[in-house]
Amino acid sequence: MNNFKIFVGYDPKEVVAWHVLVESLINQSSIPLCIVPLNLQNLNGIYKRKHDERQSNAFSFSRFLVPFLSNFEGIALYMDCDMLVQADIKELLEVALRNQDKAIHVVKHDYEPKNDTKYLGQKQYSYPRKNWSSVILWNCSHPSHKLLNEDYVATAEAATLHRFLWLDDDQIGELGVEWNWLVGEYDEDSQIIVKNVHWTVGGPYFEEYKTSDFSEEWRQVYDRTISCEQLKKS
Repeated sequence: MNNFKIFVGYDPKEVVAWHVLVESLINQSSIPLCIVPLNLQNLNGIYKRKHDERQSNAFSFSRFLVPFLSNFEGIALYMDCDMLVQADIKELLEVALRNQDKAIHVVKHDYEPKNDTKYLGQKQYSYPRKNWSSVILWNCSHPSHKLLNEDYVATAEAATLHRFLWLDDDQIGELGVEWNWLVGEYDEDSQIIVKNVHWTVGGPYFEEYKTSDFSEEWRQVYDRTISCEQLKKS
């Protein structure tokens, strides 16, 4: 079995989030993983897009380079770093392998954000298909992705990218909301077993969100992330 390639957005403003998410992926997975940080410092000469004042993190647009970085081959997963996986990520790989006619699979959120601001005082924007692009299960081999080279990602309209407007709607497969559970954005109690927690407004590593839903689960994984078992002297 080939390694399941997973690209995770990396931002110096929340480095701890990246490492804890990666630990949760490793701990839950039953298959080999190849986890790649989408760090702009590592994409010199590849990522050419000018900074957009509306983007809230460093990986807002680099995610659309995933098929290019995968040589337009195979299945890959993209995730924002402000997440915590609570299930075997193999499930998503199996979805993609069963439905290779789809160019991507996403959770098709349809909501208006409850907050005007989010972490670090940043403005919260509302737009169609918001947060669809925060988890993207890519079929990198799909011919529709061939235009996603460095120049296209550098120049395409933000809406074109985040709303996947280069694709026909029937090429966009759907994942269950449990794979991109937006903390604090749902009105009613749910019996859904959450497989991927997403603190889109702000994670528990920020002081003002330290008691948000699933914060205890995040801290448990954080403690494991920084752990080291010392050898005892005889």
